Amino acid sequence: MRFPPMEVYGMSRIHGRAPLTDNDATQGRAMNSIQTQASILAVDDDTRSLMALQGLLADMSLRVVTAKSGDEALRCVLKQDFAVILMDARMPGVDGFEAARLIRDRERSRHTPIIFLTSAYEDAPSVTRGYEAGAVDYIVKPLRPEVLKSKISAQQSLRALASHLQSVREEEWTRIAREIHDHLAQALTGLKMDLAWITSRLPKGSSALRAKAQSMSGLIDSTMESMHEIMSQLRPEVLDRLGLAAAIGWQAGEFQRRSGIRCNVSLPQEELPVDRDRSTAVFRILQELLTNVVRHAGATRVDVALRSESNELLLTVADNGRGIDEEAANSPKSFGLMGVRERVLPFGGRVEISGVRAKGTTVTVALPAAAATQPVAAATQVEPGAKES
Repeated sequence: MRFPPMEVYGMSRIHGRAPLTDNDATQGRAMNSIQTQASILAVDDDTRSLMALQGLLADMSLRVVTAKSGDEALRCVLKQDFAVILMDARMPGVDGFEAARLIRDRERSRHTPIIFLTSAYEDAPSVTRGYEAGAVDYIVKPLRPEVLKSKISAQQSLRALASHLQSVREEEWTRIAREIHDHLAQALTGLKMDLAWITSRLPKGSSALRAKAQSMSGLIDSTMESMHEIMSQLRPEVLDRLGLAAAIGWQAGEFQRRSGIRCNVSLPQEELPVDRDRSTAVFRILQELLTNVVRHAGATRVDVALRSESNELLLTVADNGRGIDEEAANSPKSFGLMGVRERVLPFGGRVEISGVRAKGTTVTVALPAAAATQPVAAATQVEPGAKES
C-alpha cells in the first residue's frame, strides 16, 4: 500500500492562544481513569435521601457518587464524568437549577443527562425552569424504585444506542466501500483493458478514433480516481491495516494535497492502546475538523497532534485562521461541531475550543482510554506522491 506525502513536525502551541483547560478542572482531569462500571452522581442536601438512593441503585451495578450541595456537585463533575446526574431541585446555596445550568455551560459535561428530584407539589413554572436549565426528566418524591431504575436505564440505553448507531454506520460504509471495490473497480479496470486492446487495433490513419479513444481512457482514469477518493472517505484501508496514527498522517497528506493548506503532523513514537471504535471516532473527527478549517477558518497552516495523556487519547487540531469567537465556541450548533460532539458522546469524551481573533483556533478532543484490540501505530514514513490503494 502506498500513501500521499506527509511531513512530521514537532507539535508546539501557537503563541497568543488561550490554554485549553477547564479552569479549575486541571487536576481533576488526571483522575479521569478507566471505569469498569457507569457512575451516577446523586445530589441532595438530605443525607437520608442520599442513603435511600444508594440503596435503590445497589442492584444496578452502578457506582453512586454522592454530593450534599450544588457546589459539591460541581466539584464532582470537574473531577470525573457521569452517565447520569440525579439532583434535588431545591437546595440551599447553589440550588439544582443553577447547578444544572453551570454543568450545561461546561463543554465536557454539556451532554450529561440530568434528572431532577422534586416534590409532588412543584409548580409548573418551576418544572419549566428545570427543563430550561438542562434537565431531561423529573422524578417526584417519594421515589418509587421501579420509576427511578427505568429512567436511569432509559438514559443508559440512549447512550448505548448512540454508540451502536455509529458502529452500524461505519459497518455500512465499510460494506459499501467493499462493494465499490469488488464491482465498480473491477468493471472500470476491465473497460480500461478493453479500450487499450481496441486502440491497439485501430488503423494507422484513424486519428479521430484514436483521439476519441484517448479521451475515453482519460475519462475512465478520472472516474477511477473519484471512486478511490469515495472509497477512502467511506473507509480508509490504512486505518484498518496500519492503525490510527498512520491513518491520521495519510489524511493530513490528503488534506494538504487537496486544499493547498500546509498540514503539520505530530504522531506518537510509541504504540498507544486503542480499540477499533475509538480509532474510527478519532479519524472521523479529524476529517470533520479539517473540513471546518477549509470552510470557515481562512487558514494557511494547520497543526495536527495525536498523543496519550492521563488515560486519555487526545487529538488536537490548531489553525492560524481568523479565529473562533467565544459566543460561537460556546454554541452547541456552530462551527460544525455537532458531528464531533455526537462522535465523542458515546465514549464520555469531551471537546474543547480556544480561539483568538486573527490568530487562529485550537480544537482538542479527548476520549477516555480503553483496552486495545489494535494499537495506535507509531509515526509511519510515507512514500512521496503516492496514494492509498
